[in-house]
Amino acid sequence: MCRKIVAQVTQTPGMSLLEVGPGGGAISRYLIEWPDIHYVAIEVDKEKVDYLNATFPAIQGKVILEDILKAKAPFEGQFSVIGNFPYNISSPIMFRILEWEPQVNEVIGMFQKEVAQRIAAGPGTKTYGILSVLLQTFFKVTYLFDVHENCFTPPPNVKSGVIRFANTGNPYRIDNKKKYINLVKAAFNQRRKTLRNALKGTLPPEALVDPVFDKRAEQLSVANFVELYNKYIREQ
Repeated sequence: MCRKIVAQVTQTPGMSLLEVGPGGGAISRYLIEWPDIHYVAIEVDKEKVDYLNATFPAIQGKVILEDILKAKAPFEGQFSVIGNFPYNISSPIMFRILEWEPQVNEVIGMFQKEVAQRIAAGPGTKTYGILSVLLQTFFKVTYLFDVHENCFTPPPNVKSGVIRFANTGNPYRIDNKKKYINLVKAAFNQRRKTLRNALKGTLPPEALVDPVFDKRAEQLSVANFVELYNKYIREQ
């Protein structure tokens, strides 16, 4: 399974690759064997870093002891990301990836299955939400495959899923990511209510007469959210 996850990365000569949370080196052991690659890993647990350095000589000097949620981009140019992401902070990690998005070519990540499905979900479904819209605005998201709990020792109580995000080059030309993120978050903050109620504090009252605000957030596509951003937020 580790080999299968690693095989999903689009390899290019001289590429830069960040592994998030290498832990005991389950996939690191394969990544460090790749020729012509600039590899770096970020790990928050010092014991894990010491273990990796002692177990895999080729990884020495390539593991950064740091919290991914506080880390700066590890490369100056373009890079790809891979990780069996810690499930308890997978959503915050995705927001970090969004900050780095102009530099990130591709992400191959393992998540708790429900989170992976949520990220890949389309409009009109119960799982479609903030991460679905935000990541699909900037990346083509593909759900690749499930990872059975028996692949782990000990087996967890949840299933896992692996997904790919391929950067699409900001096709919607979002010029203020922070404002766009705030719009999407506000829309889903009260997802059972209509957008008119959910966005009451975000948009001016005169904007809320538009019939689109009769809908709920999960009924809007990514393109619809971009349209709202362009129409009501971009010039603010």
